[in-house]
Amino acid sequence: MGSERVGTELVAVIAAVTDGTPVVLTTDGGRDRLPAGPLRSDHRSMQAGLSAWVEQQTGHRLGYVEQLYTFADPDRSGSAGKVISVSYLGLTTVAAPGPEWRGWYDFFPWEDRRDAGGSAGTEPDATAPLVAALQDWSTAVTGAERERRALRRTVCFGLEGRPWRPELALQRYELLYEAGLIPESGRAEPLPGSGEPMPLDHRRILATGIARLRAKIQYHPVVFELMPDTFTLGRLQATVEALAGQPLHKQNFRRLVTHQDLVEATGETDSDTGGRPARLYRFRREVLDERHVAGTKLPEPRTR
Repeated sequence: MGSERVGTELVAVIAAVTDGTPVVLTTDGGRDRLPAGPLRSDHRSMQAGLSAWVEQQTGHRLGYVEQLYTFADPDRSGSAGKVISVSYLGLTTVAAPGPEWRGWYDFFPWEDRRDAGGSAGTEPDATAPLVAALQDWSTAVTGAERERRALRRTVCFGLEGRPWRPELALQRYELLYEAGLIPESGRAEPLPGSGEPMPLDHRRILATGIARLRAKIQYHPVVFELMPDTFTLGRLQATVEALAGQPLHKQNFRRLVTHQDLVEATGETDSDTGGRPARLYRFRREVLDERHVAGTKLPEPRTR
């Protein structure tokens, strides 16, 4: 009996934040495909291989890399053979203008709730058609399955008084896929608010990266990997809000950041704020060693 040949590729979710917009790097002039390539054996680790490959292909040096997940579902990969996709999340402070950098919320418009205030029961316009379609989907069956669908809908989309949880980005995408409401699930006519599709299983991988980063910023200061060497607290807050897709309470955010000694003032100011000059800060990297055991928590997104 012949053995099936299995291929392995690296898929990279390279994220940055520019002008208050979280963006992801795509390839081939903005064809909405994540950077991907075959796994090579001439690097000391997959992380090293990914960093070298991304820098060679795109010219962008990664400041932070971690493995996301390994995908091996042929029904969703679009591959004729068996391909194992090992996905990684990489963060960079550089996102030069160009069609290869695409906004997260072009692909996931329902995930940006900054204009809606992020409060429970307040749905952004882009979310309403999806919520209505999920209601029809959940009531199309009976019994225990109907209850299961209804519960997933309310939990994932923060309905009926439940909180909106930014870190459930992947669960929301998977729910929409299961309900047949997005093009990747075979839907012929795009549903309003369903976002732009991506080839193969790349939007699912991107959703995994978004969910991981949103969860991580709540307990680890990884957001500073996306910041320049010096920054204002206003820019830092805007970056966290952009990633979480939710607004933060200004005074609470600043109190938590400064009281944890995450940043220190440089003694300089930024005059390009449109108002009074704002103090410039830098991240205290030594805090990672000081709190290696206890951890360092950034403020969670606030819903009001």
